[in-house]
Amino acid sequence: MSLWKNYHLAQSVQDALDLLAGAPQPARLVAGGTDLLLDLQQGRHPPVETLVDITAIPEMNRLEIEAGRLWIGAAVPLNRIVANPLVCQHAEALFEACGLIGGPQVRNTATLGGNVAHALPAGDGTIALLALDAQAEIASLSARKLVPIESLFLGPGQSALVQEHALLLGFSLPLGHPGQGSVHRRVMRPQGVAIAILNMALWLEKQDGRIAQARLAVGPAGPVPFRARRAEAALQGQPMTANTLAAARQALLAEARFRTSPHRATAEYRQHVAGVLLEEALSTAWQRSNP
Repeated sequence: MSLWKNYHLAQSVQDALDLLAGAPQPARLVAGGTDLLLDLQQGRHPPVETLVDITAIPEMNRLEIEAGRLWIGAAVPLNRIVANPLVCQHAEALFEACGLIGGPQVRNTATLGGNVAHALPAGDGTIALLALDAQAEIASLSARKLVPIESLFLGPGQSALVQEHALLLGFSLPLGHPGQGSVHRRVMRPQGVAIAILNMALWLEKQDGRIAQARLAVGPAGPVPFRARRAEAALQGQPMTANTLAAARQALLAEARFRTSPHRATAEYRQHVAGVLLEEALSTAWQRSNP
């Protein structure tokens, strides 16, 4: 059985949008293809009529500081993100997350946009972007707009981009400053490259020996990538103490929806791991926030 019938290499954003709307349907965007093509081959995704390849669009391959923010195009391969000093300087959690996705061969072709568009609740790149307060720029035939990352997800593997026939152009992240630090951590099964048992990203800002602000993302802790806002509130304004960690852990476990997976872990194990990762993430981000 043919997995697709038509293939187009888009040369611009407008070209991709026109193809996505006018080509024989169903049409799907493809970049690295490390998720979509495997899903098609293994029957987890129904066959498509048209693939629209966006890897040749210059705008979607930029990685640079633009208007006082870090811009990462959706078609930038993960290996470029890991190798770029701007990412390590301003978004260390994302640097760490992208270095854990797949193996070297996968990272040579897989893209950050694909990791987000696949809409898995524990996508490593997605979890890091959530903690870093990234915005996504999306384009449709009618408009372009910046939206919060969280607005892109409808459920496990369900992206709002497909419903809107929209193109994910890239991500805009705030630049890092002295007194701020971020970290990404995860626990995997021994074989290593499958979806995480649990992952976590934390960004914090330190002022006067206290946690002035914090953003915490965890996956999988619900049907979509999850911001732990109660835990963030428990951290805000607090010193780095055992009592602060205990309060944040309690808040996280009260709001997260950990479930048992027959292939990965029980809910009880994930609850335990969440506490371990939170302690490690807090300690590391606190150290990295030293001016």
